[in-house]
Amino acid sequence: MEIPLLTDIVIIFGLSVAVLLVFHLLKLPVVVGFLLTGILAGPHGFGLIKAVHEVEILAEIGVILLLFTIGIEFSFKRLIQIKQQVMIGGALQVGLTIMVVFFIARHFGMSLKVAVFYGFLISLSSTAIVLRLLQERAEIDAPHGRSALGILLFQDVIIVPMILITPILAGGKSGQVNSDIFFLAAKGLAIVIVILAAAKWLMPWLLHQVARTRSKELFLLSVVGICLSVAWLTASAGLSLALGAFIAGLIISESEYSHQALGNILPFRNVFNSFFFVSIGMLLDTGFLVNSPLLVLAVSGGVLAIKAMITMGIAMLLGLSLRSAILAGLSICQVGEFSFVLSKTGVDHALLSTNQYQLFLAVAVLTMAASPFIITYAPQVAHRILRFPLPKRLKTGLWPLSEKTADPILKQHLIIIGFGLNGRNVARAAKMTGIPYMIIEMSPDTVKKERAKGEPIIYGDAIHDEVLMHAHIEDATVVVVAINDPAATREITEHLRRMTSKAHLIIRTRFLTEMQALYKLGADEVIPEEFETSVEIFSRVLSKYLIPKDEIDKIVVHLRADGYEMFRRLSGKSSFFANLNLHLPDNELTAMRVKVNAPIAGKSLSELQLRKKFGVTALAVRRNNQTFSNPDVEMPFMVEDVVYIMGPPKKIAECARLFNHD
Repeated sequence: MEIPLLTDIVIIFGLSVAVLLVFHLLKLPVVVGFLLTGILAGPHGFGLIKAVHEVEILAEIGVILLLFTIGIEFSFKRLIQIKQQVMIGGALQVGLTIMVVFFIARHFGMSLKVAVFYGFLISLSSTAIVLRLLQERAEIDAPHGRSALGILLFQDVIIVPMILITPILAGGKSGQVNSDIFFLAAKGLAIVIVILAAAKWLMPWLLHQVARTRSKELFLLSVVGICLSVAWLTASAGLSLALGAFIAGLIISESEYSHQALGNILPFRNVFNSFFFVSIGMLLDTGFLVNSPLLVLAVSGGVLAIKAMITMGIAMLLGLSLRSAILAGLSICQVGEFSFVLSKTGVDHALLSTNQYQLFLAVAVLTMAASPFIITYAPQVAHRILRFPLPKRLKTGLWPLSEKTADPILKQHLIIIGFGLNGRNVARAAKMTGIPYMIIEMSPDTVKKERAKGEPIIYGDAIHDEVLMHAHIEDATVVVVAINDPAATREITEHLRRMTSKAHLIIRTRFLTEMQALYKLGADEVIPEEFETSVEIFSRVLSKYLIPKDEIDKIVVHLRADGYEMFRRLSGKSSFFANLNLHLPDNELTAMRVKVNAPIAGKSLSELQLRKKFGVTALAVRRNNQTFSNPDVEMPFMVEDVVYIMGPPKKIAECARLFNHD
């Protein structure tokens, strides 16, 4: 039985693996590899994909998950900080791009309505590609990253009015469209209010209850459910799915479970994102590209240049430096994925001819394919431009914005994974000695309680990159793993060593059998709990046999340095102990209590002459809670004193009558 979708998925994955391997060897961007996969497998290539519509649905899920993860890494507070970029920057970028494209299109003889519609199409940029690339380069928080994000968010909102206005351009009724826009705005506002209320009161409680179950499956399903539910709500209001997913991510970002959620969702995002980029590549008609290569290249170059220049100018007006403005302009100079949605609406209303539609598709795909290269080399372009003798004010920004100082980043700190008894003791010692530290814990109740006390603790599973990155693993000096799960301990150890080569990994385990495996996985020190208990017991045994403390310390150091080898051997004797006399065979140490009316009561050592008459020595006296070592010869013994006597067993037995009443 043939299963078209499953067959197509196998083809997409197989071909993607082959293409990406070649791209990896050639050091080319992954996104371009996925686009090429779509071109090869699509209807205009080898025609390998049959279930085109189903692949497009999977691609939509990829966009939803991408915007969801972006929202998680962002927050409402940071969104408010870029409101200027969203409202002013986004509006100017879209408006000016539409205007410029309109005049150019009219110059080349296009009709009024087609020229405006082309302005709509070109004004939008690729949220999926830009944010993914900026995220990979850790530039979302950079000035140009925030500007790009703000403009892209405005574009995601403005796409809805554009879709509604398109019928007017095609000759529809404007009154109905105005009514639709008003109704859409009211419904959208109501849904946003509901979402914000849920973010404040419902979501924190729900996620806390889910996290308390310690079920990874339930947590993952809950996070995905929240993402899809909010995206569905916004789509029901007529807004884009991507915008709803971004809002869902913002909701999660306000909770202490954001990093765990991000770690869980990333593998799924990466898989579904591949479908998105493949589906974009499938749209390209290679025949049209071959027949009109100069036209496609010229229009593509013009689009990139126009959008880059417009965005650069807007960024400068917003206060960015020339360098940041160049980076922002080059980041969003491509045509976006939502332009494909809008273009289908234009085709349905006969705004675009077949050739115009194919030209748009070719330009859109080529500009998207060029984006990874443009963003990669943008810093070099900016550096070359800044070498020109330009006015200083132009380079630094027309009216520089005051940047909010970033939160202090931990450096040379300690990371404690697991906040049980061992983790708490390590944290307490770090606090006493002034060592900066961060705690990673999987118990939501513990995280909530300790965070209220001011502990630097985050919720998450240390097998996820995002959780460790939030703890600044790259700058940690020491990492202590103190959890009870042997399998998880091994997995975390391997993951830690892959994430950092410089941190000193100290791993606590309960069993000896885990030691060798943990060392192989990259642990620097492994502390087996059962043998540390043995060391403590052994130390106390030696102390009872009157082995000097410095000798005991030396033995303990030897045991640990030897990897507890002495304890692991069932037979044989370590050479370290060959000359060690563990006890004094002719002597005994005992404790005797002075009873009421005992002959010794009230008398001193000088009066009793214990050593001369009985051949024993009084080493110490314990009175109440105080111990007197080497008691003074004139100190009288009192009732209830405990006297520590050392001597031959027979002699001790003879002097025992001194401590009892007659």
